[in-house]
Amino acid sequence: MKILVVEDDHKISSSIKRGLEQEAFAVDTAFNGEAGFDLAVSENYDVIILDIMLPLMDGIEVCKRLRKEKISTPVLMLTAKSQVSDKILGLNTGADDYLSKPFSFDELVARIRALSRRPKATVENILEIADLKLNQNRFTVERDGQQITLSKKEFSLLEFLMKNKNQVFTKEQIISNVWNFDADILPNTVEVYIGYLRNKIDKPFKGKQDLLKTVRGFGYKISEDKK
Repeated sequence: MKILVVEDDHKISSSIKRGLEQEAFAVDTAFNGEAGFDLAVSENYDVIILDIMLPLMDGIEVCKRLRKEKISTPVLMLTAKSQVSDKILGLNTGADDYLSKPFSFDELVARIRALSRRPKATVENILEIADLKLNQNRFTVERDGQQITLSKKEFSLLEFLMKNKNQVFTKEQIISNVWNFDADILPNTVEVYIGYLRNKIDKPFKGKQDLLKTVRGFGYKISEDKK
């Protein structure tokens, strides 16, 4: 899952980023409204954490412009203000949830997970393809009933592919959706991690169909197709 944090307080931003990365999220940060807006319209995020009091462009205006641009990514507003009128203003401009500072980090994570699955509220938060299952809440993966241990980045890569099963993604597209915006990595890093995943979800299961596919000249996908 990929999160954008727009918060001008560097200490708070760093703390949120560090905590969310420990929860296996990919996290980008921006320290003013204009930079946050630019990232939000140019990258794909699962949730945007947006402080209201921001330099250059406040959070209310950022949210308003995002909705005007038809960006429907769930927005969680952060603010030191707790008045009902501020909450109403934020929600009326397109925010999906509201959290007043100071807040519990566990509550922040719970709200992020709730927002990320809101469009699929009637579906259990488990991704499946063939006999491979990934639980987004518990960070567990199993195939044919056997538990598979993945690193945080392997889990994030598999989660992204399973959320978009049957779709082919280039290395660059995978990097932009699984790694942080400012991550200094090379395209062959994707090959390495695809190899790690194959060694865990395909190769140990003899007689089972390989699910991770390399599409020559294009990229990678996860699919039950034989091609």
